[in-house]
Amino acid sequence: MPEAGLVRSAGGVVLRQQNVLLIRVSDIKGRPVWSFPKGRLDAGETPAQAAVREVLEETGWWCRIEADLPTTEYWFQREGRRFRKTVAWFHMSALEESGVPDGEVDEVQWVSREDALERLTYPSDVALLSQALSQRASSE
Repeated sequence: MPEAGLVRSAGGVVLRQQNVLLIRVSDIKGRPVWSFPKGRLDAGETPAQAAVREVLEETGWWCRIEADLPTTEYWFQREGRRFRKTVAWFHMSALEESGVPDGEVDEVQWVSREDALERLTYPSDVALLSQALSQRASSE
């Protein structure tokens, strides 16, 4: 059983040609947040399995993991309780659109790399995208 207040999630930075797959959600105050698809690990699921599942559920895209990205960690508060969230990130390639987003997100959009770097809300997401782009450039 994980320690109280620990939330484990996984997600993907999905690239397709010169584009990046972004989602828009609302933060606790209702403000728009542009980020990458991610979500909690189900019981018995590896971070990689959870990342592929969450990207599919939130965006409708089947993806393949290309490489690991750094894990991020942050604290948040809900209903007066503090939680430490860790997110295992993966650099992914889009394979095929095979469904529709599950409604957890407000918008799913393919945007250019440049637009993504400007649009992402959190500096940690900008760093993840920069790393995924450099991984891809070194493998080409």
